[in-house]
Amino acid sequence: MRAIPMALIATAFMTTSLNAAALSGIVQKPNVDVYAEPKLDAPKVATLKRDAKVDVSAQQGLWYQLQMPASAKGYVRVNDLRIDYAGTESGDANLRVLMGGKAGVGRVTETAGVRGIDESDLKSAAFDQAQLTAMEGYRVDGAAATAYAGKRGWQATSVEYDGEAKRGKGGGGKTALESGGNVLSSIGSGLGSLFGKAAKVAPKSEEELSAEELALGPQIAGRVLGARPLWNDAAAQKRVNVIGRWVALQTSRADLPWAFGVIDTPEVNAFAAPGGYIMMTRGLYELLSTDSEVAAALGHEISHCVQRDHYNVIRKQEMATMGKDEVLSNVNTPTDNPAVAFARSYVEQHGATIMLATLDREAEYRADKAAEIYLARAGMNPMTLYSVLQKMIALGSKSAALAQLYKTHPTLDARMDRIDKRDYEGLTAYTTRD
Repeated sequence: MRAIPMALIATAFMTTSLNAAALSGIVQKPNVDVYAEPKLDAPKVATLKRDAKVDVSAQQGLWYQLQMPASAKGYVRVNDLRIDYAGTESGDANLRVLMGGKAGVGRVTETAGVRGIDESDLKSAAFDQAQLTAMEGYRVDGAAATAYAGKRGWQATSVEYDGEAKRGKGGGGKTALESGGNVLSSIGSGLGSLFGKAAKVAPKSEEELSAEELALGPQIAGRVLGARPLWNDAAAQKRVNVIGRWVALQTSRADLPWAFGVIDTPEVNAFAAPGGYIMMTRGLYELLSTDSEVAAALGHEISHCVQRDHYNVIRKQEMATMGKDEVLSNVNTPTDNPAVAFARSYVEQHGATIMLATLDREAEYRADKAAEIYLARAGMNPMTLYSVLQKMIALGSKSAALAQLYKTHPTLDARMDRIDKRDYEGLTAYTTRD
């Protein structure tokens, strides 16, 4: 067979879409090598320059297959280019490209009419003990998670992370006020003096903070499950628990009572309640093709629990009301445990609305960075998070499935820009993993 000239191949990459099965994108780096096969030691068939237009015909692992002339093939890494936002709401054709020719079951028909979980749902939903018990029933221990990882060839790896929260069991840790930062700007700009005053009134030890965090987790998760129940798919529930537990083992808070669940809604989102309760929507679950992508999505939420991001918001809200005494005076159910009393009082007043709190942008960027580090520690490729974000972009900037995510997170472009800027510093060695 006659070889295709290099110039012809390079030109072919910069055309508009050749057919409806292609997904357009643009090169993000100064120079991008195109390989004949989806592996780094394959022959290079072309080099693309920044801003070159390309057409993606399929995704294979962490590689995109590009539209080529004749029968030639060319592959680039998922972070070498940026997928264009879908022009339609469903993004069906785009997902078929990025998911091996099939979209998630039910996604295409439900996307346009999806009604995501909103603040009113989380405010009014009743606590669902049966659903919470079911979610907790899928918990796995570290041994089961390690066995699952071993079957997949994942080996725990030591990777430093200076920004990770480190808390012992003693009382020497920082209080939420000392470590929280500007977590929720929407609370108001005049809270600085209130925080200082309230901290003098109600300082809390590490034990007290941990007790409240652990009490809040099931109370908030039970309200979320009251708004949307668990998805009736036992295999999916077991899968997120074993993968999530393996990732959580790689964190500084592996001893939290981690519990993971997939809730039955087609929107694309995930929620991290204090104390290690992580809920992923069915819509997000169906968007993910591999165990590593599930791990990447869970890793972002796991970071929020490790760093106490949502609990810090709650703690600041408490400080804004001038301490716990006023809160506890409204508790209807007597209890000898002040942490449980606080948790019950909090959800009676706010429901699970904290799950839709807009965290500080830096907290979200930090959670992305942490997810990459956790992936590397868990024996996976940190680049997998980029693949997940690209799939979200393929749904479209106007997708109803992403409406709540857009309200509470930086834009997908901004998140990928931050990842590109870091350029996997300290993690490069792990980006060659399959």
